[in-house]
Amino acid sequence: MTGEDFQNGQILLIDKPLHWTSFQAVNKMKWVLKSKLGLKKIKIGHAGTLDPLATGLLLVCTGKFTKRITELQGQAKEYTGTFFIGATTPSYDLETEIDETFPTTHINDVLIHETVKQFLGEIDQKPPIFSAIKKEGVRLYEHARAGESVEIASRKTTIHEFEITRIALPEVDFRVVCSKGTYIRSLAFDFGKALQSGAHLIVLRRTKIGEYDVKNAMDVTMFDDSIVRTES
Repeated sequence: MTGEDFQNGQILLIDKPLHWTSFQAVNKMKWVLKSKLGLKKIKIGHAGTLDPLATGLLLVCTGKFTKRITELQGQAKEYTGTFFIGATTPSYDLETEIDETFPTTHINDVLIHETVKQFLGEIDQKPPIFSAIKKEGVRLYEHARAGESVEIASRKTTIHEFEITRIALPEVDFRVVCSKGTYIRSLAFDFGKALQSGAHLIVLRRTKIGEYDVKNAMDVTMFDDSIVRTES
């Protein structure tokens, strides 16, 4: 593809690595496009943030296709991952240390599969305090890191599919298909409460956005090489 191809519009499927922010991935690609193809300006953006502790599919739009970002953000998303049952963290994942532990001796496979049914369809969900949502102009994670208590309103979200794929307590693997705006970290926290215990998210991977599949995605660290091969 030429610089003109990227300006006219592309949807690039990227497999975001662990610990990278979505912003870092897009910035890396923007630098490559400018330096390798001699573009002075290029519009580029992603269609849905992934947390640094998550891996998987990031849709990156360039040029005229950046106008499609809102449309792509609205599509259903599929995730796979692992809940850790019996403990919670303030961030609902591994970003923070365990703050409370809970009993798990009453939890068995039947209870886990039955509890899943409570989360199918439209549900009320509170975003994690460690999230980028703004409250009075300040992102929630900034309030959290400053030790400030903030009231967070719940919001409607939809869980289309929720499947347990492995049970090896304290770990439970899952697959979820959900609507825009769903926080899998909050799902982990709420799932733990529904089990009369606690839980937090220890692994998360986004596998699909609409018809786009991470199986067809490229590692962002290889994007530089792909541009070089295009030019050669």
